[in-house]
Amino acid sequence: MDINRLKWASRRGMLELDLLLLPFVEQIYPQLSGEDQARFHRLLACEDQDLFRWLLDREEPEDPDLARIVAVIRGTRERIRL
Repeated sequence: MDINRLKWASRRGMLELDLLLLPFVEQIYPQLSGEDQARFHRLLACEDQDLFRWLLDREEPEDPDLARIVAVIRGTRERIRL
């Protein structure tokens, strides 16, 4: 998926998610391994409510691959420039 389509897919309509996902795609995603990029694509297929709970530290995904990319996103929050 090219970066523009990825940015579009990352726009969720929830401010909290948009503030995490869009800068992540622009600043961090290009540096990820191919495996983590694939995990991010899978993450984008999840429901917004699940993403909200996972990315804002309220729950952990049961799927280990999704838990890995959620941890990566959480770990980069301080590095992302808004």
